[in-house]
Amino acid sequence: MQASQASQTSEAIHMLYHQPFQQIESYNLSPFQVLNSNVCADNSSQGAQVSFQACNEQFATLESLPMTDYVNSDSPSTVSVSSNRSPFSPQCSQSYMSDVHHSSDNTYGSPLSGSSGVDDSNELRNVLRELEIKLMEESEIDDSSSCSVNNVVGQPVFSTRENRVVQMAHTMDLKQLLLACAEAVSNAEISTAQGLMNELEQRVSISGDPIQRLSAYMMEGLRARLLSSGSIIYKKLKCKEPTGPELMSYMHFLYQICPYFKFAYMSANVVIGEAMEHENRIHVIDFCLAQGSQWVSFIQALAHRPGGPPFIRVTGVDDSQSVHARGGGLDVVGQRLANVAASCGVPFEFHGAALSGCEVELENLKVQHGEALAVNFPYMLHHMPDESVNTMNHRDRLLRLIKSLSPKVVTLVEQESNTNTAPFYHRFCETLEYYTAMFESIDATRPRNDKQRISAEEHCIARDIVNIVACEGADRVERHELFGKWRLRLAMAGFVPCPLSFSVGNAIRDMLKEYSSNYWLVDRDGALYLGWKNRALATCSAWR
Repeated sequence: MQASQASQTSEAIHMLYHQPFQQIESYNLSPFQVLNSNVCADNSSQGAQVSFQACNEQFATLESLPMTDYVNSDSPSTVSVSSNRSPFSPQCSQSYMSDVHHSSDNTYGSPLSGSSGVDDSNELRNVLRELEIKLMEESEIDDSSSCSVNNVVGQPVFSTRENRVVQMAHTMDLKQLLLACAEAVSNAEISTAQGLMNELEQRVSISGDPIQRLSAYMMEGLRARLLSSGSIIYKKLKCKEPTGPELMSYMHFLYQICPYFKFAYMSANVVIGEAMEHENRIHVIDFCLAQGSQWVSFIQALAHRPGGPPFIRVTGVDDSQSVHARGGGLDVVGQRLANVAASCGVPFEFHGAALSGCEVELENLKVQHGEALAVNFPYMLHHMPDESVNTMNHRDRLLRLIKSLSPKVVTLVEQESNTNTAPFYHRFCETLEYYTAMFESIDATRPRNDKQRISAEEHCIARDIVNIVACEGADRVERHELFGKWRLRLAMAGFVPCPLSFSVGNAIRDMLKEYSSNYWLVDRDGALYLGWKNRALATCSAWR
């Protein structure tokens, strides 16, 4: 009898990763999750946010990217360059709301090249020209320099040293050119940076090879940082953001061609399922609920547990900006999950907490006595500001709050990158390396001119890149840390690591069979590392 029950239990856990998504569509759930960035505003910080707006407000786009070899008349050519989401925020569609109180002297802002497809493009070009002239007047140039070259007013003018750097640009490859431009921006060498950007513009392409595509978006981040007047440009743009269904289609596409989202879903589901194997009342707090898709397979798997399904309660924490992508408030997700549970005969209850992680307090989580608690942090904690941004240190505060609840298990999935407190130039280099691997992995799945791939990269990845490169202070919400740093933070909050079972690794390895052999999985230092070729991209770990 015991052997039979053990077999049934193993089969139920097996379902957590072998049939996680096939029935999602029937419940009107998108088979991916948009990550919540939980932005915390700090009014004292400088810098205009790179903005992707919900509702009908304006947001910045990348209309100016060279597209000579690609014309897409069927889908939006604009790029929402900032969001509280990422496919990394993978799954991603929350928004950085623009601060209407920011003054025109904010430090960093929306990415923009020399022209835009908006109605008032002439006005925008005039604004850009005025900004460039103002920046050149303020930069340090030789006394012998003038503000005209060959009688063309407004062209960059270089000192002797700067001129040598720009003259060498044509001999550099794209990576060298990007790094030289980033160094010039870091050193406030305005004319040099402008000259290098002119060379970059001739080489980048959003339908080119991985480095050409990535360079297009990183160049836009550098331009936004260089102009130091994103809020002015932002107010001049009048572009319609993609609708919820459009944005969801981009995310769904990435979900299909990349394993990053499934890695987060499956690893957490298997860990939580095993931890709750003998519990009759389960409470899951998901700090990035999005559309709740992750918990469909979880509910379905527990419906087959020997002895009958347990009572399941899900508390979904999610920023209100996800309403745009979700098509409604958290109650919409709660109703969908309730329908799934009812169809499976699983006792179910849902509680929504429409808050950013920075706002969460104990009373928002509705923890009850007698429940076995699991907490899920999927690609979310890196959006929480730490001590380098805010004296409140919401990143560590939230971890201590969760530890005070004595959870049975906490799952953490994060990007394996170091962009939190690194100085600008080092952060730029890290971002270039990290996203080169990601763009290469995407490139292995679709032709270069694939319209869906172009739109997905524009709307779901470019915004994160630009935020990392162009923004500082509270406006920069993409603040990744390496697993070693997360391990220290969790230990300081009182957590101890939970060893990951073979079932977790086996689930991910089975899933990776659907993708390129260049993906790899390693169990190291108490975490599972997912990587592409020679670069680790994400980690999963469990804690209690």
